[in-house]
Order: sequence, then C-alpha cells, then structure tokens
Amino acid sequence: MTRYHSHMIAQLAFQQGRFAPQPVRHRQITQTETLLEELQSGESRTYGDVCERITGYRPDSRADVALSADDLLHDLRCLIEDLSESLGQDAVETGVSVLTVQEVSDRFSVSTKTVDRWRNRGLASRRMKINGRLRVVIPQDTLERFVASHRSEIDRGQTFRQMTRDERQQVILQARILAASGFGLTAVSRRLGLQFTRAAETIRYTLRDYDRKHPENALFADPGRQLSDKHQELAFDLHDHGVPVADLARRFGRSKSSIKAVLTSVRTERLKRTPIEFMDSPEFHEPGAETVIYVDAPDYDEKSRAVRVPSGLPAYLADLYQVPLLNKPQEQHYFRLMNFLKMQACQFQNELDLSRPVAQVVRKLSSLMDEIAKIKSLLIRSNLRLVVSIARRHLNPGVNFFELVSDGNMSLIRAIEKFDYTRGNKFSTYASWAIMKNFARSVPAEYTRNDRFRTGYEDVFHQSDDVRANQFAAEITNSAQRTALSKILEELDGRERKVISCRFGLMRGTEPETLEQVGHRLGVTKERVRQIEVRTLDKMRKIARRKRVEIPEF
Repeated sequence: MTRYHSHMIAQLAFQQGRFAPQPVRHRQITQTETLLEELQSGESRTYGDVCERITGYRPDSRADVALSADDLLHDLRCLIEDLSESLGQDAVETGVSVLTVQEVSDRFSVSTKTVDRWRNRGLASRRMKINGRLRVVIPQDTLERFVASHRSEIDRGQTFRQMTRDERQQVILQARILAASGFGLTAVSRRLGLQFTRAAETIRYTLRDYDRKHPENALFADPGRQLSDKHQELAFDLHDHGVPVADLARRFGRSKSSIKAVLTSVRTERLKRTPIEFMDSPEFHEPGAETVIYVDAPDYDEKSRAVRVPSGLPAYLADLYQVPLLNKPQEQHYFRLMNFLKMQACQFQNELDLSRPVAQVVRKLSSLMDEIAKIKSLLIRSNLRLVVSIARRHLNPGVNFFELVSDGNMSLIRAIEKFDYTRGNKFSTYASWAIMKNFARSVPAEYTRNDRFRTGYEDVFHQSDDVRANQFAAEITNSAQRTALSKILEELDGRERKVISCRFGLMRGTEPETLEQVGHRLGVTKERVRQIEVRTLDKMRKIARRKRVEIPEF
C-alpha cells in the first residue's frame, strides 16, 4: 500500500479488495475508470466525492479532505490494478481485448517508461493473468479513449520514440568524435539531436546513461570522479608520446591542471618503483667527487672513426658501423658517470614519499634517470657491432642470424648493467665473454630443438663448400635461386615436381612440409614420398650438371 499517495485511497483499496463481492468489484473497477477519464489536471476532488462515485456511499469521516488531481490520477490507477488483481481473472476468459505495456510501447514506438508516464496521467491499467502469469494490461477501448483525449501528449511521446540498438551505437560513436574535438555535452546533444531527429534531452539522457554504465570508457567523464589507474597510466603514456596536455584534458573530460596532477602522480609512482642497481666505488664518496666525475669525455681515436663496413650487410646493420667504438678511457668515463648518477638517483628515490611527493625531488630524480638512459643508450650503440661480429662466428646451418643478433643484444644490455669498471678491464672483453657464453647455451639448445624434426635431407641443396658464406645477401639472391631451380623443375614430371616443391617449400608463400603431410596431399604413404624424393633429388643433380645450372649461394 505504500505506492499510494493518499492513505485514504490505500485503505479503500484494501477494504474493497478484501471484503467486497466479485460483482461489486467489477462494477467499482468500471466506475473508477470512468472517474479517472473525467479528471483533468489541476482539478481536485474531496475524498467523500471520490468514495461515493466508486462505492455508492459517502463516508462519515474525512469526507471533506481534498485530494489533488495528480494524486488521484496515480491512486485511482493503482486502485483499479489492485481490485482487478484480487479477482484473479484470465484475460482470455474475460473476452476483453487487452494489450500489455510492451505491446503498447511497440504500437506507438515509444519506450515502456513513456507508457508508464501515460498510466500516471490517467491511462487505466488492470492486472490479469496471461499464460498463467499476472501481467499489467490495458483494455483496448480504454487505450483508444485515452489516445483520443490526449492526442498532443501521445504525439509528443512519439518524438521521444525508443532508440534502436544500432541508432544508439551511432549516437555514441558520433558523440565520441565530437567530444574528442572539444565539444561539451550540451553542444553534442544539440548537434546530434538535429542529426538524428531527436530531442536534445533524449540524446543527453542516452549519453549520460552510457557514461554511467561504462565509467572506464565514458564520453564525458564526471569531473568529480577520479580517473581510474588504467586511464591514468594511459594518459601518461600518451603524453610521453607527444600528446599535449590540452588534448588529454579534452580526451578525459578533465581540466588541464587535473591532467598535470595525474601526470605528476604517475611519474612519481613509476620513478619510485623503478629498480636502480649500481656499482659502488670509493671515489663516489670522496669530497668534490662531482667536479671530478662531471667532466667531458676523452676524445675518440681517429682510427675508430674510419671503419670499413663489411659487404652485404643490410642497411640497418651497416648503420652500426657509423658509430665509432669507444676506447678504454671513454669506457671508464661513461661507466663511472653512469654508476655515479645511479647512486644519486637511488638516494633521491629513497627520499621520495608517494603520499607527499616533493616536486623538486621528483624533477631531480626524473632528470637523473634521463641522463642515465642517454649514457646507457650510447654504450649500447657503441657495442652493437660487437654483437654482429660474434653472431657471424656462431652461424651454423639452421641457425637464424637475426635471432642470434637479437639474443646477443639482450646479453649486451645485461653486461652493461653488471660491468664493474673499477677492476680496470675493458668492457668489450667482458661483453664478448658474456655474449659468447650466452651463445654457447642458446645455439646448441636451439639446434637440439630443431634436430627433433629433421628428416636427413634438409641440406641436400647445400653442396657448395662455402655453405652460407654470405648470410646477408640472402634477400638479394633469393630471386636468382628460385629462377635457377625453376629451370631444373621444368624437366620433372608432375608428381616429382609436386613432391620437391612441397618438401622444400619452393612455392611462394608456403612452408616446407613433412613426409606425412606430402603423403596426405598425394594420397600415398610417407615411405613412398621418401622414395620419390630420393630418386628425384638424384635426377635433379644430373639435370643441373647436364644443363650447367648454378644456384647462387649454394
């Protein structure tokens, strides 16, 4: 009964629904619907008049209490629903044509919320059973009379027709584009209202509802809501890649000052959790250490600048030889400076308090980390050619050169972190040992993994004494190799050509196949494929000698 606005109407509904006979309740429902249709907005009635119209008798007490039209429109509709529910009627058995709320919504292309508003405006609804379930229904004749007397309201409701799923997605997509361009919610609502022939308030409600349900990807973020950790990290990464603060403020719906505060917070947290390891030295703690360490690096040797680039290197590897090698004094200088900066950075990191970060400490620590990164980058670039040189010496058939270089680069970076310059050794000696030690583990392991899938014929085309003599020219000579092989393949029959092409991946865009895979393709056993392969390879050698065909790089 709490849904009633007037406790007197609520008490009346309870009494009639419990004690009145069924025929009486039927009559009271009809009389209440008639009264409901007579009520006009702004017109009040006394409780005595209402009770007399519904039940036929006038109460002795509280008969002069005035009830507003809005309260009556709501309470009389609830009274009709409660009385009809107490009857427990099935809609089919009554013979009355009724519509559910959803059916009314579909008929007028409005939302169910709009239909509920119509019910609060005087559209009488009942409660009946449909397929065994108690549902709110609206009699057909009642609906027609309401529509006839509330035509303007119905038309206005249809302008707020329910959005389809596709239309809502289009609205959200267009809103995101406009929001990224700097338009606010009001401007976006007006523009999209004109574009989609919708009321601006409908667009506003749709966008606000989306933001409420998807706070992590909101179109117009609530300024009072703190950015999530994920969005804070995203804002920092975007700014780190050159996105201006003004663009970030529009993107996340925040002011520039709040975005700057977010960037400072994320930077501080990242600086605090960044691990810093350094090689300590007594000279770091001597008085005036900074004046001794912060000096210009020794000059390069002229011989280290003039380096001959090995022939056949790809362009991106040839560029490595443009960076001169560091001599021993230079290595000592840069490693001393880098470790001294790390020691200072570690001290500032210990002073950094995430709850109350000091801006000066954050700026100094950030500056030190940038200087450390620059020196480390210089040391890496100056020694990358060392990795290439060692990788070339570890080349074996079936070993990918570029994977070796990548693996060696990781060893080089670890070596820079672990090198103790105070022992007086040259870094290139230490790095070479570290890289070769890593290759000594990784190359046999890779060979063992690949060896599990060998068939014994992978090197059949590697008859030259100079096996893979020029690894870097493979990209250039690949086309020539295929042309030479195609001359030999032309003299093979269809099945022989198919077996060789599939087994060695000679067709463009294909990979070598196993004996079993080729057997499935041709409908024969893998042993038969092996026999055809052996016989065909011997035939190809004879053809190559007869036609004097040379395969480049084999």
